[in-house]
Amino acid sequence: MDSRRRLPSMDSLLKRPEVRPWIDRYGRETVKGALRGALDGARAEPGGRPYGLNDVLAAAEAALVNAARPSLERTLNGTGVILHTNLGRAPLADAARRAQAEAAGYGNVELTLETGRRGSRYDHCADLLCELTGAGAAIVTNNNAAAVALVVNELARDREVLVSRGELVEIGGSFRIPDVVARSGGRLREIGTTNRTRVADYEAAVGGDTGLILRVHPSNYRVEGFAARPRLEALVALAKGRGIPLAHDLGSGLLDAGLLPGFPPGPTVRGSLAAGVDLATWSGDKLLGGPQAGIIAGDAALVARLRRNPLLRAFRVDKTTLAALEATLMLYRDPDLAVRRIPALRMLREPVEAVEARAAASLFEPPSGGHARVEVTRTEAMVGGGAFPGFAIPSAGWAVSGVDAERLAAACRAGDPPLLGRIERATFVVDLRTLPGEDAARAAAIVRRALRQLAREGDG
Repeated sequence: MDSRRRLPSMDSLLKRPEVRPWIDRYGRETVKGALRGALDGARAEPGGRPYGLNDVLAAAEAALVNAARPSLERTLNGTGVILHTNLGRAPLADAARRAQAEAAGYGNVELTLETGRRGSRYDHCADLLCELTGAGAAIVTNNNAAAVALVVNELARDREVLVSRGELVEIGGSFRIPDVVARSGGRLREIGTTNRTRVADYEAAVGGDTGLILRVHPSNYRVEGFAARPRLEALVALAKGRGIPLAHDLGSGLLDAGLLPGFPPGPTVRGSLAAGVDLATWSGDKLLGGPQAGIIAGDAALVARLRRNPLLRAFRVDKTTLAALEATLMLYRDPDLAVRRIPALRMLREPVEAVEARAAASLFEPPSGGHARVEVTRTEAMVGGGAFPGFAIPSAGWAVSGVDAERLAAACRAGDPPLLGRIERATFVVDLRTLPGEDAARAAAIVRRALRQLAREGDG
């Protein structure tokens, strides 16, 4: 007899004890859809193949699990790139994660609790930012490109924006500074050359149509050799002498150089504001180690103008972002606390000996019977996020050889959770600098499972 004739009805399936928990978790209509798909699949099977109740339930459960898997998944970062743009840049501190979860409910986002009247979301974080940077006022947008766009739109709409040709950078996703300036309503005026720009170039360009001097930190590349750019203090003197606002886009936005000893010198938020720039802009999710946000700090009168700009509504920051940013900034009140508890800073500063010791402690044996070899190796990690281009950080991790590295990388990406590593000279490398705490043990289990899978497929 054709087994398809004995397939259970939908009503009987919905009453099964195995199905009731699915209804509680996924909802009745979703479960009905999965069961209907399983029944249709069974009916489409060749008549000679036995197909019963357990087959239908297994197919339906697999469909439910697959449909409920989110497209945005927690991923283990074994690449050694700390501020990995494709993986969400800086991982949040525990305090920031807790703050985000708390803020997901009701909160006084735009309410002044003392008066019970409407307040402004832009009051949150502002005092902390001023305290930490020395700025007169501050405001938060949803990312740094928005911060730059808002500054240009308010201060130089239909006017010229002076930018050095050596600073016309392209940031992630093919967004370019010239495009940001143009779409924000400014008219770009290129100054100097790609490799050399002088104060005299700015002086010659300043005129009655100049609305803004924009200094851009070329954080994702370096120009070396016959190169020069004006000292920031010289630009400040020029801008103040001509009565033109000067904004400094710091990009990755390190608050203070003392947070990363031994790293190459570069501009900092505190240094820029102390030098006298009118406004500084930077990202919250790079070297600051917080959530994605754009931060603007500086002259109180200019920030007040930005707060009144209608574009700010389009660049509005979410309540959970504000909560995570505030929790991150609070850690900076004690720099020692910040470098211990902000994951990005902790990973950037961890001694290579400590990373190597963690790699050795979590080293694992590959599955027996295969050809894979796993050993501790010295590697080089990168900052990422456009910060400190070309600067390598000594690191350590596991080198997995004796197997097809591409297939192993793919199998690890299919893990639960997915694990990303990198391939060097046909060897799959997992960098432990970006796998702190228990993530190393999770990564080891995923690699072992992937190796077992390759062995079953004939490559292990």
